[in-house]
Amino acid sequence: MSGKRSAGLLLFRTSDDGAEVLIGHMGGPFWAGRDTAAWSIPKGEYEPDETPEAAARREFTEELGLPVPDGELIALGESRQPSGKVVTVWALEADLDPALADFGTFTMEWPRGSGVQQEFPEIDQVAWCGPASARERLVSGQRVFLDRLARHLEDRLG
Repeated sequence: MSGKRSAGLLLFRTSDDGAEVLIGHMGGPFWAGRDTAAWSIPKGEYEPDETPEAAARREFTEELGLPVPDGELIALGESRQPSGKVVTVWALEADLDPALADFGTFTMEWPRGSGVQQEFPEIDQVAWCGPASARERLVSGQRVFLDRLARHLEDRLG
């Protein structure tokens, strides 16, 4: 089982039409051309000397190239992913224009075995999605955070 840990921020906004969340399509050749279960909450791994909240803020900025909006973080807890990695997520009510994102990159050998290193965006697009669309698009292990956010919003409305 993996000992890796990851943390992220799930931005949400509400209107008369309901809630939307901001999720990112994962970059790189593996995810190209895929939509279903190919999106993620902006997040990333961290080491034991970094707090999960600090990592979530850092990863948001690294992946989207934007500062974390002001606001109160809402703890959505942890979830163990199918890979064994434990992901911790906070929700944050804020609006953000996806067109302003300047995506961070990573380097990998591609095609595999070619010896050629190529750079790819960690996330290649972000979008606001309603609950049904987000559930379909998110990788399965992260969908639990949508449920937790929905419960929080229900509780908030009383």
